[in-house]
Amino acid sequence: MRIAGLQKTTLLDFPGKVACTVFLAGCNFRCPFCQNAEIIGGCPEEMPEEAFFSFLKKRQGLLDGVCVSGGEPLTGDIAPFLRKIKELGFSVKLDTNGAFPDKLKALAAEKLIDFVAMDIKSSPARYPVLAGVKCDVGKIQESAAFLLGGSLPYELRTTCVKPLHRPEDFLRIGQWLAGAKAYFLQNFRQSDTVPAKGLAPFAPAELTAIRSLLLPYIPNVKIRGE
Repeated sequence: MRIAGLQKTTLLDFPGKVACTVFLAGCNFRCPFCQNAEIIGGCPEEMPEEAFFSFLKKRQGLLDGVCVSGGEPLTGDIAPFLRKIKELGFSVKLDTNGAFPDKLKALAAEKLIDFVAMDIKSSPARYPVLAGVKCDVGKIQESAAFLLGGSLPYELRTTCVKPLHRPEDFLRIGQWLAGAKAYFLQNFRQSDTVPAKGLAPFAPAELTAIRSLLLPYIPNVKIRGE
């Protein structure tokens, strides 16, 4: 695995667990609002896999889980990497864009993942705009349907970005993901690593209005950080 970074402790990323977050290089999307764009093509000082597992062994009994993020972790064959993590007794949370439903299902079947956080970029019709590339929206929908219809704990989340998102986009998202057990709106944060310029977060009142659009379809929708 190409390990682009490691956050040694997080109390927020893995619900109910003290965890670390490992960031894997590479992604099939080119989202203009990406917070981790600098690791998409790799980074000059990647962490050796041996060093990562040496760190985990020292944290046995101190950490409960490992969040595997990116980039997009499922661009490569991640199963051997996850097996090693599970063998050390850690729970695994996977962050994914949902573009690889077959891999997602295989990891779940092998019980290599305990929680999935899937990014919902936009409504199906506008997915390429937010993903930054032509993409198979049917694959995204297949991953979402797998999570909505299964027993694997999950959360769906959308980073809300002005002017890329419009109110009607969220209405379509609500219709698509109706009945989701956990769906979060998280506001865009500007940083030096974001590829596109001219992007901005929504005002708190605007996020509340977006949530109101979603509530008839997803009663559990929440604004992250409230």
